[in-house]
Amino acid sequence: MPFGILTVLMALAYLDPDRPSDRSGRYAGRIDWAGIALMALSLGSLQLVLEQGHQYDWFENQGIRQLAVLAAIGLPLFVWWELRSLNPAVDLRVLRHRSLAAGSVFSFVLGIGLYGTVFVVPIFAQSVLGYTATQTGLLMLPGALASAVTMAVLGKVINRFDPRLLIAVGALLMVLTMVSMAAIGPDTGERSLYWPLIMRGSTTVMMFLPLSLATLGPLPKQDVGAGSGFYNLTRQLGGSFGIAVLTLVLDHQRAVHRAQLLEHLGSTNPLVQQQLFLLRRFLAMRGMMRGEGDQQALEILSRQVDLQAALLAFGDVFHVVALVFLLAIPLVFLLGRPEPARSGPGA
Repeated sequence: MPFGILTVLMALAYLDPDRPSDRSGRYAGRIDWAGIALMALSLGSLQLVLEQGHQYDWFENQGIRQLAVLAAIGLPLFVWWELRSLNPAVDLRVLRHRSLAAGSVFSFVLGIGLYGTVFVVPIFAQSVLGYTATQTGLLMLPGALASAVTMAVLGKVINRFDPRLLIAVGALLMVLTMVSMAAIGPDTGERSLYWPLIMRGSTTVMMFLPLSLATLGPLPKQDVGAGSGFYNLTRQLGGSFGIAVLTLVLDHQRAVHRAQLLEHLGSTNPLVQQQLFLLRRFLAMRGMMRGEGDQQALEILSRQVDLQAALLAFGDVFHVVALVFLLAIPLVFLLGRPEPARSGPGA
């Protein structure tokens, strides 16, 4: 909130007033309150459903059902209103530009990769590796620093390369990074995640900056503002969608892998009997009674199964993110190349 208030004050102090719109002849300062209300209602409801649905057991919860209905009714109304409005809050007509349409879809995918993995990795660190919140933050820190360094370096050299090439290379590197993170195991620790998280931070920026240029650069000047707003919106929605979908994949695959593992852990399995014998012997050496030790041994074995199922499920999640980026690479061919800056009296 404090930064939002500061942003509004700086905008009022330093931005010039809007000029009359070339398309309609009406003043751009005229605010589309109805469009803003419909956007807040529909997208806000959708985002809450995606982000909070899992916590409240999805449509078993009355509040989630009501929000889903609001989103289902509000989104079509929002699109209808914005298409007929002379001065829309979100100008959907700019999607006629091929680069913006393709770039917005890729931005949605980037939101899944950016926010989805930022959401999943801390869960893995705390639920599987047993990290505290502070240790998890320190684990994520090198990747954040790598993003900052990459942004500084790329900002100086980005004009020397075709942004579409950088996006494609970044997407391929992200696929490789996710595949390497999917190879997690019981011995995975901070060192095993160090370089993949750094690569994730760098490759995200490698796509983020060029994608903005390739998406918005080819647009006519009068459509850049509207295009930029829609482009940023798709990334935020991609993040919400990614968190919801990856959470579903994680829970579903964890249950699937647990069931598959239990199929091989019957009471007649010699390896299971040997493991239980060793656990009972260990517990007996610590002074635990036989009946209590048998129960405790079964609980320890169950927790080991849960751990293995979680590891396999997290690997599946990273594979899903890798697949999403791989499928999005062809969109690069639909992006445009920004016009080079002109100099001289006619620039």
